[in-house]
Amino acid sequence: MDVVKSTVKGQILIPATLRKKYQIERGTTLRIYEEDDRIVVEPLRQDPVVEGRGILKTQGRILKALLKERREEAER
Repeated sequence: MDVVKSTVKGQILIPATLRKKYQIERGTTLRIYEEDDRIVVEPLRQDPVVEGRGILKTQGRILKALLKERREEAER
């Protein structure tokens, strides 16, 4: 169990082991709420479609191939 202190502004540091485990990086949105006399900090996941955008790095080649195939099918 890690123990942290809050700053004058109420900020705390999430230990690196927990940041890595829960994939908390700079800009990660966190939901903070109270539950059973505890403060809970929960990372929110982004939209999986937005997160996955660009992962294949096809630069539009797949879309172009699909459109070409559809045109060829329409011509038959």
